[in-house]
Amino acid sequence: MNAMPQTVIVGASAAGLAVARCLEEAGRTPILLEAEAEIGTMWRNAYRRLHLHTPRWRSGLPYLPMPARYPRYPSRQQVVDYLEAYAAELETSPRFGTFVTAIRRDGARWSLETSAGTVDADNVVIATGNTRVPSRPAWPGRGEYGGKIIHSAEHRSGADFSGQSVLVVGFGNSACEIAVDLSEQGASPTLSVRGAVNVIPRELLGIPIVQFGVLQRLTSPQVSDVITGPILRAAIGDIGRLGLRQLPYGPAVQVAVHQQIPLIDHGTIALIRQGKVAVRPGIERFTPSGVVFADGSIADYDAVILATGFSPALGDLLCDVPGVLDTDGAPLVSGGVSAASGLFFCGFEVVPSGTLRQIGIEARAIAALIERRY
Repeated sequence: MNAMPQTVIVGASAAGLAVARCLEEAGRTPILLEAEAEIGTMWRNAYRRLHLHTPRWRSGLPYLPMPARYPRYPSRQQVVDYLEAYAAELETSPRFGTFVTAIRRDGARWSLETSAGTVDADNVVIATGNTRVPSRPAWPGRGEYGGKIIHSAEHRSGADFSGQSVLVVGFGNSACEIAVDLSEQGASPTLSVRGAVNVIPRELLGIPIVQFGVLQRLTSPQVSDVITGPILRAAIGDIGRLGLRQLPYGPAVQVAVHQQIPLIDHGTIALIRQGKVAVRPGIERFTPSGVVFADGSIADYDAVILATGFSPALGDLLCDVPGVLDTDGAPLVSGGVSAASGLFFCGFEVVPSGTLRQIGIEARAIAALIERRY
């Protein structure tokens, strides 16, 4: 691996593949490095019930729409199949099993230390995504708990917990879909919700909610929340009656300012109302058989699933490259010009209109920026 490639892309899931395709369309031949043995491992390893929250026609990557035979909200396996088909059209074959351990500035170029040796490049595109490292909070007494504790990244099916009482920690989209999965498979799920939340329907008036996310870009997030607030409240109802606290700002502000996606409800709220999914506050500490919640109540659980999110954790990858990451190791700029010449990030921005759509926008922009460098 001594050749001097023009562009190296780190990560061969949706973002990396999209950047590679856009560069190829511009006549460039990038090198695509992937740590795993196949593409799209996050999608492959996700829980089986997972579906896109964005409609098929807004989720295709550049130059290849998702198949028209797919349903409105494609399944996990359909996304995997699509990514495989997308990769098959590339002239660039990913170098699988190639771990990138460090990225450093080397004069006017970049040097990447990998499990297969050193790779030098004029441009580096980091496309490892926001789900690189699972976040696993620590609580007092966790080591004493006798039940099973897994992260949502390790969850496969609610059938594995049939007949069990399961605490799901979190109230994001993964947490709530896992709760539905558990309920459907005969488990008794409880959601531990630490803070205030926003809930929006997956569809509003028969229109996918992400369509409204695109429209929200025409005005400020604050104005968007004022306009859509009454409609959303009518669609969802009073979540306070369900033991949930409403955030003091709306979903548009939550995405644009706080870079967090609200719960896009696809059945969880109905199950809570029906008593099939319980809601409890945040965890204070673990006991040998369960947890003590923040309100002092105690409950026993057979298992705990931590739907506590992920971290990009890029600080461990980028060595002595100032001005490109925030304090949490996330890129300050995704899909644009970073503070380091020739260094780009794709797929890290949280938007209301859908991650895959945003990846396509960013991939095209990065390819154009690289072209301008030459």
